Amino acid sequence: MATDSWAQAVDEQEAAAESISTLQISEKEDKPTAEANGAKTEAKTEANADKTEEDDKDDKAAQSLLNKLIRSNLVNTTNQVEVLQRDPSSPLYSVKSFEELRLKPQLLQGVYAMGFNRPSKIQETALPMMLAEPPQNLIAQSQSGTGKTAAFVLAMLSHVDPENKWPQCLCVSPTYELALQTGKVIEQMGKHYPEVQLVYAIRGNKLERGTKLQEQIVIGTPGTVLDWCQKLKFIDPKKIKVFVLDEADVMIATQGHQDQSIRIQRMLPKTCQMLLFSATFEETVWNFAKRIVPDPNIIKLKREEETLDTIKQYYVICNSKEEKFQALCNIYGAITIAQAMIFCHTRKTAGWLAGELSREGHQVALLSGEMQVEQRAAVIERFRDGKEKVLVTTNVCARGIDVEQVSVVINFDLPVDKDGNPDNETYLHRIGRTGRFGKRGLAINMVDSKFSMNILNRIQEHFNKKIEKLDTDDLDEIEKIAN
Repeated sequence: MATDSWAQAVDEQEAAAESISTLQISEKEDKPTAEANGAKTEAKTEANADKTEEDDKDDKAAQSLLNKLIRSNLVNTTNQVEVLQRDPSSPLYSVKSFEELRLKPQLLQGVYAMGFNRPSKIQETALPMMLAEPPQNLIAQSQSGTGKTAAFVLAMLSHVDPENKWPQCLCVSPTYELALQTGKVIEQMGKHYPEVQLVYAIRGNKLERGTKLQEQIVIGTPGTVLDWCQKLKFIDPKKIKVFVLDEADVMIATQGHQDQSIRIQRMLPKTCQMLLFSATFEETVWNFAKRIVPDPNIIKLKREEETLDTIKQYYVICNSKEEKFQALCNIYGAITIAQAMIFCHTRKTAGWLAGELSREGHQVALLSGEMQVEQRAAVIERFRDGKEKVLVTTNVCARGIDVEQVSVVINFDLPVDKDGNPDNETYLHRIGRTGRFGKRGLAINMVDSKFSMNILNRIQEHFNKKIEKLDTDDLDEIEKIAN
């Protein structure tokens, strides 16, 4: 998507958000809030362009927002779902169609209007649990793009009694931008259900003291939601039927949000349904989830098989950054490549390489962590649309970006962690950008020292997969894969 159309999409999104709530926020009020700045801190605070991508990984809120912005369709994941039921003796229900859920007709209309033809893997098992009577608590692992937001939005809309003009469902997101994205889903799915209204509990939304909210769904950030429940009394927490905590791993990474979320949860009635979602389930997330959600059902994604069977891997020996660039040009001169992604370890190297490739006449896009989320999304859309053939990036782009035309991934720098050890998971995610959609893929690794050769050898050992040295004899073979 070009920048102009991106700006138009943002305008439409903001207009839609305003039309479904009493929210009246001026542009000046939006931007200085802590929540609004949360997903953009990289662009403003990181002045050192030579920082490694470890720094970019820290801004989980920005990465999560980026994934939401660039994914217009459900991700075709190969993960299998593992379900741990609260009552193991109870039969496990799953659905293959939305009709089986016996939704209100206006909600079924909303589901189909959003383009969902049948439930995704996470929705198949999560929705029967979330819509059950009596309500069941749920902890679910689900990455962006698997339909989890639509699932918990459908649960909220289903449990609301439109006759009652007070908040009944509460959804907490770590940042203003992520809250707005969820609000957009509520607006789309509730398009044919106008009796249900939404309000945003975010710092820019100034309501008069003594206001009694009539909207049934409140979505906001933890600090403001806590104030609305405790200090300002806009929300009666004892009347909340459903409490959703979204992006729990991002919440934990944001100072203060964990404590605020726990304080909100303690004010809710014991009958309130608790739904917690997280893309990752590290120990800190588990401990947090167990404090928030009593006696839960649990849905986890089984670890995806580390398969590299469809990707042909090579390495090229060089002696310097300049030699690596020359090797890159030689490869481009010898074969025809549809689209390629090139990964660098630092922003400085990525910027230098993008400039050099542009001077050689290549259509190049650059993606790195100091860019604001909206800028990154626009770059990815342009690349996806084929307006640029080469995307030079740091690890900010290693996960979750599926572009069918990408036939070659080049590791200009091999991925290492902060201690200088091979980052095998990042390597898998990087080269996994190719060899997708049932096609063969090609990965080329640039080796410029004994250190990087050692890293490559350890990566080979980890995956038990030989990485071959690239010779001129291989060019015909890689031409077939790359084109």
